[in-house]
Amino acid sequence: MKNLLVIFGGCSSEYPVSLRSSASVLRNIDKSKYNVITLGITRDGSWYLYTGDIDSIENDTWLKDEFTSPAILSPDKNDKALIVLNNGTYEKINIDVIFPVLHGKNGEDGTIQGIFDLAGIPYVGCGLLASAMCMDKAVTNTLADEAGIDGAKWAAFTEAQYKAGKVDLKAIEDKLGYPIFVKPANAGSSVGITKAHNHEELLGALEVAFENDYKAVLEETLIGREIECAVMGNEEPVASCIGEILPTAEFYDFDAKYVDNSTGLAIPADLPVEVSEKVREAAVNAYLTMGCRGLSRVDFFLCDDGRICLNEINTLPGFTSISMFPKLFGQVGIPYSELLDKLIEYAEECAR
Repeated sequence: MKNLLVIFGGCSSEYPVSLRSSASVLRNIDKSKYNVITLGITRDGSWYLYTGDIDSIENDTWLKDEFTSPAILSPDKNDKALIVLNNGTYEKINIDVIFPVLHGKNGEDGTIQGIFDLAGIPYVGCGLLASAMCMDKAVTNTLADEAGIDGAKWAAFTEAQYKAGKVDLKAIEDKLGYPIFVKPANAGSSVGITKAHNHEELLGALEVAFENDYKAVLEETLIGREIECAVMGNEEPVASCIGEILPTAEFYDFDAKYVDNSTGLAIPADLPVEVSEKVREAAVNAYLTMGCRGLSRVDFFLCDDGRICLNEINTLPGFTSISMFPKLFGQVGIPYSELLDKLIEYAEECAR
């Protein structure tokens, strides 16, 4: 039986999302196929082997002495192991494959993927480079522009450039028009995103963005429907059906995704067959353009003028019970447990 290391938590603003996602993953993994080992990372970046129950992960009450032991992942390829401190001695636990159920910074931005690469252990999800590129919205937009992938007009700058007076906000406002979405370049789950309707709101939105990252991305507001497509695989990825977000808030923010449960999801989206196929093709194209592997959720705007515009690529999308990625593949006949099996198989395939 293979030793599967599931990692949850993380030093990220998306820590609570990871707890919910990982609880769902742990409840749906086929225990007859995998010996599941869990590793928790606290908000401040401490690593612990965790041996308690799943409910405590979901409720964020997991960090108790009787269920945790300090642990690190060995970077030595000869080890392929989790090194655990127990009563003053170190124990090595062999790891065959890793499922990092982590979101946001230090989880899907390439940082921890680099550790996995050093350790020589197969892992679920995109590699270091694709993770880093998709995490940074400015880099994603730049590469999409170069590849001819349609998207919103945008601009980006660092906090240092902004404070040094090197940013022509007036020119950006004229280029994008109001309302303007202001986003931290490196964050997910809509953390730190504000929709600014005028200059004063723009200034406040930039403060919020810079609280979450050193770089801000400003984008024009696209008028249309917010749609999503799940993609998985390596060299020959497959796309799910199309889902549509039906938000009740002004935009699909963090609360709408994870807190108030008011947002509607249409799965499959009510679209003509030919439009759905174009979106699926666009999702696979974006996935391959960014060098993704394993899995990603590719988000678009289906604009009122008929354009299919890339919004973003999430390399480790939510896996909660209400998350779009597992729901989209579930709609096409791949249940949650089978989906997890496939993702683990893709991870092992990349290591061959």
